[in-house]
Amino acid sequence: MAETVDDITISFEEEGVLVREELDKVILSRGAWTTILFMYREMDRARTDYGPVAFSVRRYKKTGGEYKQQSKFNISNVEQARKISEALLGWAADLPATEPKPAAKPAAKKPAAKKAK
Repeated sequence: MAETVDDITISFEEEGVLVREELDKVILSRGAWTTILFMYREMDRARTDYGPVAFSVRRYKKTGGEYKQQSKFNISNVEQARKISEALLGWAADLPATEPKPAAKPAAKKPAAKKAK
């Protein structure tokens, strides 16, 4: 497991063969909860070469000094990635760069304690 966000990778080897090759990554958020977007490709064992480029959004939680994967969403091909990008750009086009935080709700009042007789 990785100790820093920059050390996190999705590349891995099996029996000396690079099965998943990380091509690039973008760290979307840092902290105890970290989100990273990866571009990668996997070995096609039947053909013994790498398949097409794919993408993965992964969330990591720092526990005990190490980042551990909590969830992931794989984008299996470039066409799907383009559709997701277009949708996000369309939604974000009219939004401010940083959205205001919602106003805090007033604290609920606790019922008064009954007096002892």
